[in-house]
Amino acid sequence: MKLGVMIGYWGFGMTAAAGLEIAQAAERLGYDSLWTAEAYGSDAATPLAWLAAGTSRIKLGAGIFQIPARSAAMTAMTAATIDNLSNGRLILGLGTSGPQVSEGFHGVRFGKQLQRTREYMAVVRLALEHQKVEFHGETIDLPLPDGPGKALKLSIRPIQQRIPIYLAAMGPRNVALAGEIADGWLPVFFSPEHTSALREPLEEGAHRAGRSLDGFQVCPTVNVMITDDIESARNAMRPMLALYIGGMGSREQNFYNRLISSYGFEREARQVQDLYLEGRRVEAMEALPDEMIDKVSIAGPPAKAKEKIREFRDAGVDTLVVAGMAVDTADRIEQMRLVAELAQEVESASTTRP
Repeated sequence: MKLGVMIGYWGFGMTAAAGLEIAQAAERLGYDSLWTAEAYGSDAATPLAWLAAGTSRIKLGAGIFQIPARSAAMTAMTAATIDNLSNGRLILGLGTSGPQVSEGFHGVRFGKQLQRTREYMAVVRLALEHQKVEFHGETIDLPLPDGPGKALKLSIRPIQQRIPIYLAAMGPRNVALAGEIADGWLPVFFSPEHTSALREPLEEGAHRAGRSLDGFQVCPTVNVMITDDIESARNAMRPMLALYIGGMGSREQNFYNRLISSYGFEREARQVQDLYLEGRRVEAMEALPDEMIDKVSIAGPPAKAKEKIREFRDAGVDTLVVAGMAVDTADRIEQMRLVAELAQEVESASTTRP
């Protein structure tokens, strides 16, 4: 199992210098990839270009580029550019975001997400493969009919012959689509205990496409705080979990809330959402059960963290993308070091067993 580090959003205590320091530390520690994110603040692409200049080996993951934020052709242009700047290190992560961001911030209707994602990826592939971008689908029509547009080729080529494209997907049909058309899957709040249920749609999608999942990459992001004080470790997880379970979406459409509910926490997830949407955010954080936190996080003493890392490895995770919940840059790097050390112990133990 490889390791990645989530740099995340910029502007939440993350400066350009701090991001670069973390990226360079990850490279020194042997991490395989680093990842940036976007919601409705900093974009994910610009930091990747910045980090490409300050690193030399580590892969650069877009985690993720929002589909409603860019045309498919623009995504291909950006991907090819970053791949050239980094000498072929880009991993292109794509996702639809949510209806509030898509319709409220980008002005793009959220309907037909499965078809939109399928067609969007097809156009990105066409462009990156240096083919003429001509596509006539249900959600994308290129060139536009009855106008002066013409089918064009991307005027540059990426370094990689095939830039890997991963999908961030949550619902069963979306996860199945990842298994059908993508090179990898970027799950969030992944529970190793529920691996069979989570992977079933992937298998269905691959079967539908007549393909094998050999080489397909499963790369969950997991929040991490390793410390002997297990209460403080769990408390470090509460703000992010409460935000996503309670407030990242409307009461009717919160995909994170649905996911946590599917793990057996339907009542608790509803309570967290009710409190959060009522503006009682501290109470929402306090309402998160310890068991729920432990199911989707690496939180607590080294021995407990090591066992959780083993669970992710045994669940078939290809790259564990860690997001240190420490605020200070030095503390985040220390969390990365601890994860790398514990992961190495897990691997060493597995290779020395009779």
